[in-house]
Amino acid sequence: MSENLSAKSCTPCRGGVEPLSLKMARDYLASTPRWSLMDGGHRLERKFTFKDFAAALAFVNKVGAIAEEEGHHPDISFGWGYATVSVFTHKIKGLHENDFILASKIDRLPGA
Repeated sequence: MSENLSAKSCTPCRGGVEPLSLKMARDYLASTPRWSLMDGGHRLERKFTFKDFAAALAFVNKVGAIAEEEGHHPDISFGWGYATVSVFTHKIKGLHENDFILASKIDRLPGA
């Protein structure tokens, strides 16, 4: 995908569309290479590391702000020195372009 995903905005997914095929997900992954395809290409995930708990929490709060802005919410787990962000579109139980847009925006955060 040659387009700059971080310049796009997530569009509401109301279901009724197929999730991206594994081939399409791999094509999009080229734009977000620090992320991994999980569950046979139905989910994106990336683990971030930080110097301490406070830095991980600050990062999670920034991810939350982007998620609210985009109306697309990842699953996040975090603790001392790490945060794991998992993204997929719940309505279609798989990946959509929105997931890669959100991942791209998260990649642009300071500390990512």
